[in-house]
Amino acid sequence: MNKKKIINDPVYGFITVPTDLVFDLIEHPYFQRLRYIKQLGMTHLVYPGALHTRFHHALGAMYLMRLAIETLCDKGLNITSEEQEAVQIAILLHDIGHGPFSHALERHIVQGISHEDISALLMDKLNHYFGGRLTMAIEIFKDEYPKRYLHQLVSSQLDMDRLDYLNRDSFYTGVSEGIISSERIIKMLNVVDDNVVVEEKGIYSVEKFLVARRLMYWQVYLHKTVTSGEQLLGKILQRARMLSLQGQKLFATPALNHFLSQNISREQFISEDHHIEKFTCLDDTDIMAAVKVWTGSEDKVLSILCNNFVQRRLYHVDITNERPNDILMDELCRRAMKKYNVNAEEAEYFVFKDVISNNAYKVNDAKIGILMKDRTITDITIASDNSSLEALAKTVEKYILCYTKDLD
Repeated sequence: MNKKKIINDPVYGFITVPTDLVFDLIEHPYFQRLRYIKQLGMTHLVYPGALHTRFHHALGAMYLMRLAIETLCDKGLNITSEEQEAVQIAILLHDIGHGPFSHALERHIVQGISHEDISALLMDKLNHYFGGRLTMAIEIFKDEYPKRYLHQLVSSQLDMDRLDYLNRDSFYTGVSEGIISSERIIKMLNVVDDNVVVEEKGIYSVEKFLVARRLMYWQVYLHKTVTSGEQLLGKILQRARMLSLQGQKLFATPALNHFLSQNISREQFISEDHHIEKFTCLDDTDIMAAVKVWTGSEDKVLSILCNNFVQRRLYHVDITNERPNDILMDELCRRAMKKYNVNAEEAEYFVFKDVISNNAYKVNDAKIGILMKDRTITDITIASDNSSLEALAKTVEKYILCYTKDLD
């Protein structure tokens, strides 16, 4: 069988599957599951085109990784063919542990374990399945391989993951502010003292990358309506799980029911193999099918929330720099109790507050180094003459107040 396939990607054009092992990994059910998990969760409620999947993104990141490796080899780095395959596998599988609507799922269903942890677990299982041929890729993914710059290409503040998702998410949402010169940035990459750096002539492209990342967070990822949709789905899963743990029988696929009906600790998830196997059966379909059926639930709160979700009657969201007014929250809670005939605890599904944050660049977190003409390495915020980059290095926290619109 010819495994050197070509995939037509709308962002980059043709992507070539580099090796037989990579082809076999793409064909594996663990990876094929990513076809059915949207990259941007609830963002399509605001930007209707944002229906691309984590499958798309993983292939795109692998394509950019191949460009990065070719660039570094052209600049004299000795990266063996085994290392080239391994680092492409590491980026291909970096998101394999994502669940459907990942952030809502992590907070309300699979608690205490991150998608990065699950990715590592699945990579270990795949390594066993493929007879140890993923060992080097796993070492790179976990930053245990001697050439640490390979890990930085997979996970850092200027990695192939971020370079792909900014352009890809911009493409599908139509938000042009996220478009970056990813290929130019890659051409400017180099390695000094085992660290990935950007040559000085690429400084403006990196500036654009950081500004684009900040704008995409406020305009797309943390857009108030996207936030509203994610919060509503989170409350639905929170309510369904509470009811299931109390013994109520709710419609759910076997995989979803597995996580709704029991408390699973991080230690159990890691040590008991059947939990990860159930997780690999979860995708967006499980969640959406359950939400549609729950619109007719006997539980009033769950039914209202699910009907609101299906009919896109999302929360009103106030995003402010100050904590929400307690007097206003109390008044909204009283209105919710009266309108929906619920108690104070149940009213918190209709009126609540939370915090969101945006941090485009972390100065102390594997900084982006600029290789100056005198061969010194300088942090991007110092090397740049753009004073706004210093502001990007600060975490911006905002408070949100969510409540159903019919309480206004």
